Amino acid sequence: MATLTLIAPAVPAAAAPSGQPLVFGACPADIAQPFPLLTCATLQVPVDYRDPAGPTLNLLVTKHAAKDPSKRLGALFVNPGGPGGGGAATAGTLTRPDSTGFTRLQPAVLDAYDVIGFDPRGDSHSSPISCAGPAHFPTPQPDPDAPASRNTLWKLWGDYADGCGTKAGALLPHLGTDNVARDMDSIRAALGEQKLNYVGYSYGTYLGSVYSALFPQRVGRMILDGNLDPTPRDVWYQAALGQAPAFEKRFTSYLGWVAKYDSVYHLGHTVDQVRSNWDKTLAEFRRTPHGVVGVYELLVTAGGVMYSESNWIGFTSALSSYVVGGDDSALVDFAATDTSAESEQITAIFNAVICVDSAWPSTRSRYERDAARLAKVSQFAWLNLWPGGGACLDWPVPNHAPIKITGRGLPGILMFNTVGDPATPYAGALKLHKVLRSSVLVTERDSGKHCVFGNSRATVNTAANDIGTKYLLTGELPPADTSVPGHAWPVPTPAALKAPITKVPLLA
Repeated sequence: MATLTLIAPAVPAAAAPSGQPLVFGACPADIAQPFPLLTCATLQVPVDYRDPAGPTLNLLVTKHAAKDPSKRLGALFVNPGGPGGGGAATAGTLTRPDSTGFTRLQPAVLDAYDVIGFDPRGDSHSSPISCAGPAHFPTPQPDPDAPASRNTLWKLWGDYADGCGTKAGALLPHLGTDNVARDMDSIRAALGEQKLNYVGYSYGTYLGSVYSALFPQRVGRMILDGNLDPTPRDVWYQAALGQAPAFEKRFTSYLGWVAKYDSVYHLGHTVDQVRSNWDKTLAEFRRTPHGVVGVYELLVTAGGVMYSESNWIGFTSALSSYVVGGDDSALVDFAATDTSAESEQITAIFNAVICVDSAWPSTRSRYERDAARLAKVSQFAWLNLWPGGGACLDWPVPNHAPIKITGRGLPGILMFNTVGDPATPYAGALKLHKVLRSSVLVTERDSGKHCVFGNSRATVNTAANDIGTKYLLTGELPPADTSVPGHAWPVPTPAALKAPITKVPLLA
């Protein structure tokens, strides 16, 4: 097994290339079709900011132009998190009206800002990397909890890391968050903006924090939502460990919601009864996978559903159809893995960023010991081990020393977090809030959704949106840390069992 050593990213912070104004025009079809109001541009940036005259790569940048030039306040960068999945389309997601005319960013914000999205380096339209063919991981994947699967899974992910070195080796050392932050400053410079205004979700809070450490004098108005604790030396490993019990706690809340609507789903009228039906389903799929779906895929799906209540009705309807009606078709469709080339690229960039961003354990025994400990309190413990840990143990390039987040010299920053967020637990938000001394934290009470500000109409928190909008328009923060009531949860009806079942994207 390879042991990663730390190398300091000795790159000047102020490395943005000059003389490259962005020229916006038509977007690629996969962006133009759902988001016709976006325009697109390409910016060339150095692969290695220590060698600005060396090899370059292209970044795709999107813009939703301010609707009222007389009110324009500047450019508002947005990042959806990840890492992976791109960010160019996020400018469209946050600005496109739904069927009722509702937009995630309020109309006053759309009047005042050019909303700017971009695909980070190595991602989507920005020189995407790939590490293997779409069929590298079998469907179904091996049981993540079974001791008999361990050697197979370590080999699968070790081979994947080797594939990254073979197919994307030249870029791999330069795909960390530090360089994404430098790219963001290059875009700012190319736009001719003196300050960078920003809304970052999930991983985007870490990106925003790193940007604030590298370019504190260029930070304008910054919203960080769903916050990652940036303080450990092994940032991403600690994030993975913290998620397992947080997802289990959120899952218990979900079981309570299902029990409340036993008249609809017939899965039990107590948490224990619903959990028993879920555990029985896991055991059946563990014993005999149903086509391309085994226990690995069910657990991955259940974890994804915990990000937002937007998928609770569809997932629970599919589960009820299987448990009560004996029909597995909807559940298999819901949980089937996306085996497209695009999905593999998301896996590639996710691992490329987290493996190079900070330290990871150097021995297999450390990962397995920590997973076994967490498995006593969370069904997601072993599942959370393989992406990241499985690859980062054998990552083919050294990791960087993480950028130290100091919070010095910053204007007021607005933070949001739900108290029960499973992906970025609240304890991490408190740590970041302590480091960013100029920040004010707004907590959504009685909520376990991932992220608060700018949600879809189904999960909108109007009070949070009003606070964030006021800040973006005036720079005014709440006078002190505060909280807002939780948003409404879905209310299913018996008709839900007969409705078509579709997945809703995580940014919901």
